[in-house]
Amino acid sequence: MFARINSMGLFGIDSYMVGVEVDFGQGLPRVDLVGLPDAAVNEAKNRVRSAVKNSGFSFPQSRLTVNLSPADIRKEGPVYDLPILIAVLCASGQLRCELRDCAFIGELSLDGLVRHVNGALPMVIRAQKEGIKSVFVPRDNALESSVVEGIDVYAVDSVEQVIKHLNGEECLAPIRFDPQRDEQPQLPLPDFRDVMGQQEARYALEIAAAGGHNIIMVGPPGSGKSMLAKRLPSILPDMTFEESLQTTELYSVAGALPKGVSLIRRRPFRSPHHTVSPAGLSGGGAIPRPGEISLAHNGVLFLDELPEFSRVAMEVLRQPIEDGKITISRANASLTYPCSAMVVCAMNPCPCGFHGHPKRECTCPEGAAKRYLARISGPLLDRLDMHVEMAEVGYSDITSNKPGESSAAIRERVDEARRIQRERYKKDGIICNAQLSARLVKKYCVPDENGQRLMRQAYERLNLSARAYNRVMKVARTIADLSGGGDITYEHIAEAIQYRTVDKKYWGE
Repeated sequence: MFARINSMGLFGIDSYMVGVEVDFGQGLPRVDLVGLPDAAVNEAKNRVRSAVKNSGFSFPQSRLTVNLSPADIRKEGPVYDLPILIAVLCASGQLRCELRDCAFIGELSLDGLVRHVNGALPMVIRAQKEGIKSVFVPRDNALESSVVEGIDVYAVDSVEQVIKHLNGEECLAPIRFDPQRDEQPQLPLPDFRDVMGQQEARYALEIAAAGGHNIIMVGPPGSGKSMLAKRLPSILPDMTFEESLQTTELYSVAGALPKGVSLIRRRPFRSPHHTVSPAGLSGGGAIPRPGEISLAHNGVLFLDELPEFSRVAMEVLRQPIEDGKITISRANASLTYPCSAMVVCAMNPCPCGFHGHPKRECTCPEGAAKRYLARISGPLLDRLDMHVEMAEVGYSDITSNKPGESSAAIRERVDEARRIQRERYKKDGIICNAQLSARLVKKYCVPDENGQRLMRQAYERLNLSARAYNRVMKVARTIADLSGGGDITYEHIAEAIQYRTVDKKYWGE
């Protein structure tokens, strides 16, 4: 007997149809699993055998061949357990029903329970595109899978439950996505109201949020760099449904989606420790999984104590910052993941933290500050749109009872600036100023005559690169948008240029 059941495979963030074919032949009892399975897939025959027996069915005592097609793509993970079991039952005549428009996804325990798998969301999206009408997924994957429209998603707990539904004995109701449902109560984000002083740095972060710009903050210990960075998500605009879906797909593939969550609605904030490996940042594995920079997609990647990261890890960021995507090549696969995130960096100017401080003396050995700063390469620094110097917080700021401006008030201005940008770029396929290409910078970032004169002087005196010039113009465009979205003036250019002078103080002449 022969049977074929639909399932899904995962290749990075993309999915593809997999046909699970089972055929019984003559010979001694044996199970052959073919179709380029990895070790986890090969072990499925043992899990399926026990699950069949413990679910009240009999495993055929004959030669059994299981093929996972297409046979030229390597299959990995335990996702094929459930479809193999269904195919075995169909081929042996223990299950008789039409399953052409159905697909099955799930790992099995030895007692027949259906367990969680990674990447269910992109698999269900592909199934819907391929015309599948019904998909059976583990209950732990049901909420994320229900986001996909045009397909019935059934949450299953056990093999017995699946079989009873297919036989019409106890029919399951498909899971429906409720956009109003709050699956998990979320703690309120840290508020800018708690930040005392640092008005210049607060406004710099407002500009960065309004335009989606990368930023680095340099200052002594205790000046509030980390405190400000952790409050940045509270002034970022809400994610659109498309952005939420992209981010949820990445978390689903990485196995990092919180339990009970169907859709990630809050912008990610990823803050890896400085001991993170280059593969941890970019993504790794035989078939690479998303790294920290991809998990920060549509959100913030915060790198605290930037010089403490390894040189290789920092250089990994150069191409993704520029392109908004990262391609990871391994022997088995070459995959591309999106990584359009705001990169926010914080660092001390030297090991002790007081190099260049107006009141406190640096205690580092001679040359230590220069070597510390040299860990940050020029090309990486050039890709950070804004460079901000943090001043020490004064006593009057700490003891003041007057609260700072709230995140809600700042976010109103940020939302208005983003609205202006979305309207301006609706025909260009981008949503914020940070995504402007060199061609679009020439089109949308044209300053007035005085602004052009000032920009020419700054370009020559500060020895700016072409990349730095474009980034100054993007920041100036954002400052203008925060002022109402009019033309870029001399004042906007002057303000944008000041965010490219801190690197000259510490790294330049």
